[in-house]
Amino acid sequence: MAEAHSKHHDYHLVNPSPWPVIGSIGAFIMALGGIGLMRYLKGEELVLLGIPFHSWWVFAVGTLIVLYTMAMWWHDVIKEGQEGHHTRVVDLHLRYGMIFFIASEVMFFVAWFWAYFDVALFPNELIQFQRVEVTGGEWPPQGIETFDPWHLPLLNTLILLTSGTTVTWAHHALLHNDRQGLKWGLLLTVVLGVLFTACQAYEYSHAAFGFSGSIYGSTFYMATGFHGFHVIVGTIFLFICLLRAMAGQFTPKAHFGFEAAAWYWHFVDVVWLFLFACIYVWGAGHSAH
Repeated sequence: MAEAHSKHHDYHLVNPSPWPVIGSIGAFIMALGGIGLMRYLKGEELVLLGIPFHSWWVFAVGTLIVLYTMAMWWHDVIKEGQEGHHTRVVDLHLRYGMIFFIASEVMFFVAWFWAYFDVALFPNELIQFQRVEVTGGEWPPQGIETFDPWHLPLLNTLILLTSGTTVTWAHHALLHNDRQGLKWGLLLTVVLGVLFTACQAYEYSHAAFGFSGSIYGSTFYMATGFHGFHVIVGTIFLFICLLRAMAGQFTPKAHFGFEAAAWYWHFVDVVWLFLFACIYVWGAGHSAH
């Protein structure tokens, strides 16, 4: 009987899982709740099939379902790896999956850069939204006081570049089975990630322009704000890796979870370099203060 159930291939046939269905339901509720929350903040209503969605609790419920699904699904993946199901073929496919995910994230940011350069390079074009009136025919638009890129934005750049160094240190420490180096490298990276987020929040609180009211504010906050969200996600990702490292779950030969987090973090680093160069430095014009 044991011979009949033995594995004769390198592929892992996943047991029936409830998480794809639960995650889809949670994402649907979160999307409806997000629309309802935006309408609620504007004093409007959203009622579907007699059910009111214009409140914060629908969005909160959907978000909790999605977060719970993510935690439990990844818990199952970690368990599969510890049970030896992640063969060389499975490990390769996990890497392909992470590479394609990061590629999709690259295209996500391309959209924000596209929107920014569209209005920055052609402020005189008069098309559907009559952007000449919005920009005053110049970039940055008239009346916009941009950030001085050589103060807090430069500091944040140094913080994020340093965090890329510490996560690389942690990776090399793991490859040489240096457990303390792994833990310290991850801890410093998490601390630097939190520090970056705090500095960006401080920067936002002192901005001389808001999200609405100008095309500059909209494109600036969408690009830098979504990057900030990715920094928060990456920091949580690395913090989970730190907890797993403290539990002794990574080995020099089996640590894809940490590698995926490191890849994601380096992607966040590179995107910030483009943001700093294009939006903070090139886009500052002569109005930086």
